[in-house]
Amino acid sequence: MAGSLDARQIEHYRRDGHVSPLQAFSPEQALAYRRRLEESEARFGPLQVGKLGSKSHLVFTWVDEIARHPAVLDAVESLIGPDILIYTLTMWLKNARDDAYVGWHQDASYFGLEPLEQVTAWVALSESSPESGCVQVIPGSHLHGLKHHSAPQTGRKSMLPRSQSITNANAVDESKAVDQPLKPGEFSLHHTLLIHGSCPNRSSDRRLGIGISYIPARARFTGSTRLTAMLVRGIDHGNFDAEPRPQADCDVAALAFHEATLRNYFESKQELAAAYAQQEGRA
Repeated sequence: MAGSLDARQIEHYRRDGHVSPLQAFSPEQALAYRRRLEESEARFGPLQVGKLGSKSHLVFTWVDEIARHPAVLDAVESLIGPDILIYTLTMWLKNARDDAYVGWHQDASYFGLEPLEQVTAWVALSESSPESGCVQVIPGSHLHGLKHHSAPQTGRKSMLPRSQSITNANAVDESKAVDQPLKPGEFSLHHTLLIHGSCPNRSSDRRLGIGISYIPARARFTGSTRLTAMLVRGIDHGNFDAEPRPQADCDVAALAFHEATLRNYFESKQELAAAYAQQEGRA
């Protein structure tokens, strides 16, 4: 298998479920992308999860460019092979001194993919530190299967679209949590079953990151809906409908496709969540 990760890094990923930090582009390029992000917010409004902050590669040319960066794809190819699709993409934006958090969860929750080989690349456009609420992981937790997820207590500011988190606190040994600090232009990789989350931003700057969910083209969606995905390297295996690249930021065609695709995507999650709850009820 080709790719940029060495044997030690691949073994670390297989054993611990993550590898970090890796270099995507320079701090100067990260700053340029940050400016594009902030220009996009000024022109088109907040990049919120569930809206323009989800599957943003369909509407912003600069996000599409980041998601196709050779350094990121080379690392991903080391883990899942040469035929690579973007399944989804999320903008994880925490403002300075923001109470927003991400509870302990697994990306595979309601993703409905087989095989469970999805890998998330988390790309930093600003400093991502323990103070600013960087991603935290539980090493090796991907080896113990999918845990039950449910909505958290009300009154907290979860960034996840369904506010899900792992139900059983005993399933998460927080004493083993490891921070994943990143400099602007760096990225981390983590396995779809790795338990991870992040704390609120207590710093004086925004924490800006993009989570890109890559899957091997051989993967398929197990729900009843026909979903879309974007080929970014190699050969498409036909398990998803193709997604077009944006020709300009938020052009009419891109926005229309994004709206329809996002509706379909989140409806599929509701279907999987309902099926999951029904299975739990019979258990």
